[in-house]
Amino acid sequence: MNKTPTARFDVIIVGAGPVGLTLVLTLARSAPGIRLALVDRRPLGMPRDNRASAIAAGVRRLFETLGVWQEMEAHSQPIAAMRITDSGSGDLTRPLLLQFDGEVAPGEPFAHMVPNQASGATLLKHTEGLFEMVAPAEIAGWSGAGALAQLILTDGRTLAAPLIIAADGAQSGLRQRANIGTFAHDYRQIGLVATIAHEMPHEGIAYEHFRPAGPFASLPLPGNRSSLVWAEAAASAPRFLAMEAEELGMEIEAVMGSTLGAVTLEDKLMGFPLRLQLARSFVGPRLALVGDAAHVVHPVAGQGLNLGLKDVAALTEVVVEAMRLGLDHGGTDILERYQSWRRLDTAAMALVTDGMNRLFSNDAAPIRALRDFGLGLVDRAGPVKSALIRAASATSGPRLLNGLPI
Repeated sequence: MNKTPTARFDVIIVGAGPVGLTLVLTLARSAPGIRLALVDRRPLGMPRDNRASAIAAGVRRLFETLGVWQEMEAHSQPIAAMRITDSGSGDLTRPLLLQFDGEVAPGEPFAHMVPNQASGATLLKHTEGLFEMVAPAEIAGWSGAGALAQLILTDGRTLAAPLIIAADGAQSGLRQRANIGTFAHDYRQIGLVATIAHEMPHEGIAYEHFRPAGPFASLPLPGNRSSLVWAEAAASAPRFLAMEAEELGMEIEAVMGSTLGAVTLEDKLMGFPLRLQLARSFVGPRLALVGDAAHVVHPVAGQGLNLGLKDVAALTEVVVEAMRLGLDHGGTDILERYQSWRRLDTAAMALVTDGMNRLFSNDAAPIRALRDFGLGLVDRAGPVKSALIRAASATSGPRLLNGLPI
């Protein structure tokens, strides 16, 4: 019986989501001629995701450098400002405690809201022809030993490369095959997401309302529309998921304090469990983890996708620089550089989002009084607010996040 020959590549990426597709683009644009394979369990196609994502200024610069932002921008809404309120379960008022102007620099918003379908379609268009697609495909085995890592597929094919990148999500099969454990915490919350239309214009303002069950955010989309990201206690979330659209619209309007007038749903409310999960290592033998395979954080700050794309910027920079110097780009020293670059930033964001959720998902009067006092101080401290905006904008670190090619 003839053995199927091994297909050789420079880099193999597992996972064709937005992080994996962006990685294809950054590697192909930074290292012309690089041989890339993209492996996924599902056929490659248009995303069916009705959600939207906050794209921080640094990530926007990355997309500008890659030449794809203009197409995404046509469907986006810049965030002009953010308003943060806090209230208890029985409160009728929602006092404004903290507000941010939405610019990281004059004329440069710190973030844009972009529908996932628009960003996905743009990435699919611009990555066409840059990689070999291996999909639908199931992985039967992985090895990081020797000069080439190997993926063995259930159909008998073998793929090999000096570096394999796991962009295959929070339940990453590659992470598990490499025996990389995780630190995890279940928030016992359900993230409820939907797109809503509302009576009044949002004027580009994002609202974050802290409630005892968890944060409730409405993030502006083009037109009189917003994206909801709503954390609710796991025990009470099914009640909202079972509501009829009209009743749910009235419930959302009440939670928002009628800030934007009457609310109607544009799509079905979806729910997913919220948890904190950090990989104990971001690298293994000839293996690098990116995106949700490496870290999952609470959505309270809208940084999940941004963290994954910051991984992409950092990993691309260390891999391309190694290739230009003729070094083994899947070698331990190269991957350790990537890990050291990303772990501290990721851990810091995980601590911030975890702390915010714990602090604000609490109805105890003394704690509420203390946090509201603290927010009031921050609101009056210009340098502190500026530092928070810079941190949220993801404009430090790798060259691509500063709008510089590698």
